[in-house]
This record gives sequence, structure tokens and C-alpha cells, in this order.
Amino acid sequence: MLKLKAIKSEKIWGYELWFASTHPNGCQEDFKSFAGGDYPLLGKIIQANDSLSIQVHPDDEKAALYENCRGKTECWYVLDAEAGAKLVYGLNGSYSDDELKNAIEGGSLEKYLSYVDVKKGDFVFIPSGTVHAIGKGMRLLEIQQSSDITYRLYDFNRGRECHVEKGIACIKNDGLNPVKAFSGHFECPYFSLETFTVNDSYTQEARKAKETPGDVLLYFVLEGQGSVNGLSFAKEDSFAALPDEKLEFTGSMKVMKITCLSD
Repeated sequence: MLKLKAIKSEKIWGYELWFASTHPNGCQEDFKSFAGGDYPLLGKIIQANDSLSIQVHPDDEKAALYENCRGKTECWYVLDAEAGAKLVYGLNGSYSDDELKNAIEGGSLEKYLSYVDVKKGDFVFIPSGTVHAIGKGMRLLEIQQSSDITYRLYDFNRGRECHVEKGIACIKNDGLNPVKAFSGHFECPYFSLETFTVNDSYTQEARKAKETPGDVLLYFVLEGQGSVNGLSFAKEDSFAALPDEKLEFTGSMKVMKITCLSD
């Protein structure tokens, strides 16, 4: 197993901590060596002190066409949120490309968006093509495909580049799930997430031998503290483990296990 050391990326709205990445824009060389190459997922903590841009990510087909890379399907687990925190999660209706382009150019896109309230412990699935934005006053665990492609549709006149034509071409408004407290398990074609609680001790047996970088498992401590195979962990610490490792947890903690399901 490998205890992961996050790479911090400062943003105008807050910061990101890339805690599991082999992506060239923020590669942890020790993790890449441990995984044995390109790990298909990317794990982040997002601290949003201000609202992010209204954006969309391409699916695998569009990403290959436009950028020669993977698409970006992602999900969020809300680690903390101020009272009244909101997310943009999809469009509030069906609109033509021209309608959306005119709304962006006219500064009225916000009228076309669906807003949801969120609180600590909520879970949000963001399939590629979903128009979305993280609002201010929240901290998120993000698990996504290993891709760094974001098409900004609208950025509140902060002077950063927007990508209106490509962004609109990527928009889908389906496959959205109700935003609610995490059920304890989630699975999509790219990854699965599962929480478990350690009270005193817990042993996780080996699953199989490692064959590809994607077989590496990720663990993120949501709450509490303790140790794994004698190595100490606290809230928001994370580690990677080979699938044939036996893991012995001790202490009192809630852990998110992340499994890659696709290259």
C-alpha cells in the first residue's frame, strides 16, 4: 500500500488537491510507479470558496475527437457545505443549441439552469455532457475519469477563456440522478464507490492479482482516524492498495473505497 500525498492547485475560486493522479497536469510519480502506469481515474478534494464556472465535460467520443484524450464523467461526495450551498446540476428544460448560445452571449444562461441545495454527506453523479457548476461554500470529494478537459460555458465575467461552441456540442441532459445522501454504494461504467465503517478493527481480504494499473484500489478517510497495516491515517488522508493485499484496519473511521471499472 502507498499513503498518498496530494498535489495542490490554487484556483481563483479556491483550490484543488489532487490526491490520486497520474495525469500529466498533476502527476504523483510515486503513485504512477505504484500503479505501474496510467491510472484511469483521478481523485480530488475541491475547496470552493467562490462559485466555479458553468461548465460541461465531453464524453469519450467527443474528447477523442476534440482533444485526443479520455472523456470526463465524475461524481461528488459533499465533505462539508455552508447553509444554503447550491450546485448547478443540468438544465431545467430542453433547449436548442441556438437558444443556449444566445443565452450565453446575452448573459442570461442562469435562467436555463437547474439548481439544487446540498448538504454534508450528499452525493452527486455528473455524467459527461452534464451542465454543472459548484457553488461557493462547499468542500467536495471528486472521483472522475483521468481527464483535465473542461469547457466553460459562462464564467461570470472573470476574464477566463470560455469554450462555447465545443461546450454546447457536448451537452446532454440525461442520466441525472436525484441529489441525496450517499446510500453507501454507487457504480457507473467507470468506477464504483463504497463506504464502510471501522469500529475497533476490520479486515479486508485480497480480491485478485493485479494485471493493469486500473486494478489498484483507492481508499479515502471520510471521518475519524486509525491505522491500516500499522500506518496511521486521519480524516481526508488517502492511500492506494494492490488488489492482492490484505488490509487490516484499526481505530474508528468511515472510509470510502474507490474501484476503477474501466480503462
